[in-house]
Amino acid sequence: MTIIREYINEMEALVARSVLEAHGIPAVVLRDDAGGMLPVMHLIYPVRLAVRSADADAALRTLDAPFNESDVDAEPFDDADLPGLP
Repeated sequence: MTIIREYINEMEALVARSVLEAHGIPAVVLRDDAGGMLPVMHLIYPVRLAVRSADADAALRTLDAPFNESDVDAEPFDDADLPGLP
C-alpha cells in the first residue's frame, strides 16, 4: 500500500476514495481519531488515502484530472420519478 494523499477532513478523503473506486482503483481511507470520539486528532494525524503501490500513479492522475461536465451522461434528476412520493 502507498499513501497518496493526506486530508484534514475525512469527507474529502471519502470523496476521493469514491472517485478512485468509480475508476476501478481500489483505495482505503486510514484515520486515527479514537474510533470517531476525537475528530480533532485529524489536525495532528491527517486522514490518509492509500492505494496499491502499482495503482499509485494512475490514482494520482485520476485525482488530479480536471472535471469535465461533458463526460457525465446522467440526465437531470426529478423527484417525480421516484415511486411512492407525492
